[in-house]
Amino acid sequence: MRKYNRRLFRLARVILKDDSEAESVLQEAYIAAYSAMKIFGDDSNVSTWLTRNLVNESLGRLLHRQNSDRVVIPFSLAGYRLLETVPAAKISDNRSSEDATLRAELRALLEKKLDELPTAFRTVFVMRELEKMTVEETAECLGISEATVRSRQSRAKSLFRTLLEREIDLELRDVFAFGGERCERTVEAVLDRITKDANHT
Repeated sequence: MRKYNRRLFRLARVILKDDSEAESVLQEAYIAAYSAMKIFGDDSNVSTWLTRNLVNESLGRLLHRQNSDRVVIPFSLAGYRLLETVPAAKISDNRSSEDATLRAELRALLEKKLDELPTAFRTVFVMRELEKMTVEETAECLGISEATVRSRQSRAKSLFRTLLEREIDLELRDVFAFGGERCERTVEAVLDRITKDANHT
């Protein structure tokens, strides 16, 4: 469980977009896997088998909570936290609290933008880019072709980049902003000096 927890949690979180529900599904997937252990083949890959259980459990939960009029594509899914959440206390002592805050803010931004990707792309992105699963493993776990995995991975990267660029463009407009009190203080100082210089001439 400790070996696979991070991967499986990420995938559940990608599909469900909810931390607590992802944790619940992770537990259910392990229980289901344990119950079926006797039929586990020696030639099967443990990680692939566990991942399939987790994906099926997550999709089942997702389907259950969908409105009846919404269509859910069985496995076109994708997306979780780009960077694993690390408790602040575990961040290296020699890092400043400001650095830790910036890292947390960046992580939150990346997670938020990853959550905005269509589910179909998020999962493939996480499996390939974060968990470093092979195309073959990803295809087998999701029940899709290798060509589809490659296509979704490429599309996910492109969409993710676009989402981040838009966010950065918006933020760049306010970089080194100079307004409000600072602006007025400068204007007053300049006008004051001009007035004084004019009075001396």
